[in-house]
Amino acid sequence: MSENTFLFPATFMWGTSTSSYQIEGGAAEGGRTPSIWDTFCQVPGKVIDGDSGDIACDHFHRFKEDVQLMKQLGFLHYRFSVAWPRIIPAPGVVNEQGLLFYERLLDEIESAGLIPMLTLYHWDLPQWIEDEGGWTKREIVQHFMTYASVIMDRFGERISWWNTINEPYCASILGYGTGEHAPGHQNWKEAFTAAHHTLLCHGIAIKLHKEKGLTGKIGITLNMEHVDAASERPEDVAAAVRRDGFINRWFAEPLFNGKYPEDMVEWYGADLNGLDFVEPGDMELIQQPGDFLGINYYARSVIRATTDASLLQVEQVRIEEPVTDMGWEIHPESFYKLLTRIEKDFTKGIPILITENGAAMKDELMNGKIEDTERQHYIEEHLKACHRFIEEGGQLKGYFVWSFLDNFEWAWGYSKRFGIIHVNYETQERTPKQSALWFKQVMANNGL
Repeated sequence: MSENTFLFPATFMWGTSTSSYQIEGGAAEGGRTPSIWDTFCQVPGKVIDGDSGDIACDHFHRFKEDVQLMKQLGFLHYRFSVAWPRIIPAPGVVNEQGLLFYERLLDEIESAGLIPMLTLYHWDLPQWIEDEGGWTKREIVQHFMTYASVIMDRFGERISWWNTINEPYCASILGYGTGEHAPGHQNWKEAFTAAHHTLLCHGIAIKLHKEKGLTGKIGITLNMEHVDAASERPEDVAAAVRRDGFINRWFAEPLFNGKYPEDMVEWYGADLNGLDFVEPGDMELIQQPGDFLGINYYARSVIRATTDASLLQVEQVRIEEPVTDMGWEIHPESFYKLLTRIEKDFTKGIPILITENGAAMKDELMNGKIEDTERQHYIEEHLKACHRFIEEGGQLKGYFVWSFLDNFEWAWGYSKRFGIIHVNYETQERTPKQSALWFKQVMANNGL
């Protein structure tokens, strides 16, 4: 084998990912009621251009076309999420129309020969639950148990892979701390309470999965990043440790070590109110071993210390290297470093899946084609990092490219395109980009 060949294990999982609010549309159809993102999008200034997911990619009506496109490109695995407000649109109500939509979607996925990965929660909390306090109130655990139980009872035998919660950091810290995401609160006590409850709901889903005797694999997905200090100055090194504690360890430590990181508990101080949201038995529930850890990775952080009044007293430093259209640095070496660190400190042999990796780029449709060479290069270099990790014995079992379709990119609206399929939002026409056709060959060859 030449040194320029990067073959992956025969059982390696090649897939692509989407999420319900970002692609489905049909916001007021099929018995669905508003989610926190429907509400957030109506707040002036929260989403670029006042965009919303009301129509998005119209996947609600076009799912057959989309799944056929996946089949044509040779995907074997498809990770999608269920819209909670489609299933439980009001207290005590189970919406049969919503269940039928996902039943038809699964029929299509199976007939196309794809293996589904179902994500229970990818941020579209029903607004009626938020009205009761959302993720900040412990009652959400019971709400989630009801919802997860309905999904598992209906689809349990058909799902080989379950994702419990997607990126609890974003759902809690960005939703209740910084206010960048729905519901847009800015209260650190709320944010850390919400974070605990998302982890608790992950634990509940694992428990339910076991109790129901389901045979599929189940795990959580964390967004994680490699953090470098901007200099060797002690204050910058300490700042980088805080950033790592904030985004990585605050979620990974409870899942794998059964506790919150002590240095961060001390740093947050009054914002945690003595961890009063943790009740007896919580950490044991959170720490139940999943079958895999999902990782969403996009970029590293380079951090220096500040003396401002912010929570962490850190700031990100822009390093002059290639960046994506999000302004995120392209640094595949950090991906390799992160994977190595995750296995050493946390998973210790539990399989890892890359559930999201990809890049937003300024795509231009010219003569019916999108030559997104930069995105292709981004994916290629990150796959090389994956290959290196596997070659050294790392337990990485799959890679899901983000995203299948250009879609509603949360607070960025439709201004950023992550898809390997171009979507014309006016006509809803789908056009595979150069990266999609290239990735088809990667999957067919099982390597680069």
